[in-house]
Amino acid sequence: MTPSVIKPRQQSWKKYWKANWILHVFLIPGMLYFIIFKYIPMYGITIAFKDFNIVKGVMNSPWVGLKHFNYLWQSRDFWRVLRNSLEISMLRMVCSFPAPLLLALMLNEMRSIRYKRTMQTILYLPHFISWVIIVGILNNLLSPSTGIFNFFRREMGLNPIYFLTDSTKIRAVLVIAEIWKGAGWGTIVYMAAMTSIDPSLYEAAMIDGASRLQRIRYITLPCISSTIVVLLIMRVGSLMSNGFEEIYLLQNAMTIEVVEVFEVYSYTVGLKEGRYSFSTAVGLFTSVIGCILLFITNYFSRKVRGYGLW
Repeated sequence: MTPSVIKPRQQSWKKYWKANWILHVFLIPGMLYFIIFKYIPMYGITIAFKDFNIVKGVMNSPWVGLKHFNYLWQSRDFWRVLRNSLEISMLRMVCSFPAPLLLALMLNEMRSIRYKRTMQTILYLPHFISWVIIVGILNNLLSPSTGIFNFFRREMGLNPIYFLTDSTKIRAVLVIAEIWKGAGWGTIVYMAAMTSIDPSLYEAAMIDGASRLQRIRYITLPCISSTIVVLLIMRVGSLMSNGFEEIYLLQNAMTIEVVEVFEVYSYTVGLKEGRYSFSTAVGLFTSVIGCILLFITNYFSRKVRGYGLW
């Protein structure tokens, strides 16, 4: 490459840094956060391939190869926990993924700014409530003896329903609780995407006689399709992750067979019994599967839609 080609390129880089250096300064705190709390701790995954001992430390603990992974795959609980994790995650994705989109579409159609802001605030509030409080609310609402739902059933002469101890109903409780807590907060992304839609498109559609549903179908949804696809890819990538707090707090001896997922399993078998290497192996296994699903989903998205996360 000749100097005559390099020099203009170097000058353009100098101009770029001179014009935007302050933006890169703002990036430093975020980069430090990810380096310190995300990338450096990744060295800890070596525990999954060692017989970790707290006294010896990570460096001096002996290597055992795939011992903990072999134990995981041969465990009698592995397939049950895998099935529970996938089934609960699929239920959540099918039921809770469309919920923020539907709420955002309804909020976007509101004409009263004051009413829209009030509804947004009400919908966002559950996101800031901890799972401990939400589970306490569920226990009070769904209690077979004092819960308001079963109170009305008794008044109608019906038998109470044991929602939290019935293995056939606990998953529905988990999904509904997830929707109530997270749907309102999830609308933020979709609402932000909708603000970038050109208002003239709606005006032209109204002049042509398009109904409200037709404007949603042919203008709103196509304009935010890239946002929907990106969020769907990220959701599929977290298919093996169901969270810990909600399931751990709601499970009991009568429902653990159908709600125990990898997060609870690794805590119960790994951390409670001091088997830190095994717990790390479980976490690494779920992370690898999630990463593979993310790449596969992104690949098909680029093939079908022409774009993806990268």
